[in-house]
Amino acid sequence: MNLRRRAGPCAIAYLTVMNAPTDAHRARHLLVVDDDDRIRTLLKEYLTRAGFRVTIAADAAAARRLSETLDFDLLVLDVMMPGEDGFSFTRALRARAGPAGQTPVLMLTARGSPDDRIEGLSLGADDYLAKPFQPKELLLRIESILRRAAAKPVTAEKLSLGPCAFDPGRGELTREGTLVRLTEAEAGLLRRLAETPYAPVDRMELARETADVSGRAVDVQVTRLRRKIEDDPKTPRYLQTVRGVGYMLAPD
Repeated sequence: MNLRRRAGPCAIAYLTVMNAPTDAHRARHLLVVDDDDRIRTLLKEYLTRAGFRVTIAADAAAARRLSETLDFDLLVLDVMMPGEDGFSFTRALRARAGPAGQTPVLMLTARGSPDDRIEGLSLGADDYLAKPFQPKELLLRIESILRRAAAKPVTAEKLSLGPCAFDPGRGELTREGTLVRLTEAEAGLLRRLAETPYAPVDRMELARETADVSGRAVDVQVTRLRRKIEDDPKTPRYLQTVRGVGYMLAPD
């Protein structure tokens, strides 16, 4: 069965209804935040049929109340909303202590320029999808983020990075014993680099998980990580650039 409804020029062109939910999705709880009633309804129907639990909110204020009382595996967040926009909400979310502040965020918005994408990622979003979009791409990006959030490497020895230490098994970074908050994208990037310390990893390989063919999303994540790890982010000691290749983690 196909569901074909229009929700405006910047909304979803069509939604193809999925088959029966998969067991892997049953426990995943998504919060969809969008001020457009039609988009919220269509997204809830599509993602529910894909097997997710879906809660919806019309604005950032409602999303904040829900996120303070419920645990979500991922937020699908519009940027252009009346009142507090998605950028401001993400900034406030990332400033929160505890697991809620680390909830993965997929920004879904008509503001699809490279500068807007970079701004969203720099604020701590895990991915950024411009409207109009194909629902299947949205689903694939959600699944990719959730895989990164759940990924655990086989080997999980802690790596010493000066005053910092990274535990790949837990995806945790500490500085002098104090936990440093990482987004799921940042933790995933560090995990990948930690698999092959002292060996450069191709920038485009790192970019595949972000679905950003330009690789700029990876550059943003590296910049954010250097601010958290390095004493002098402009002359990095531990998270190094390998010119013409990509990036390398060089622990003590």
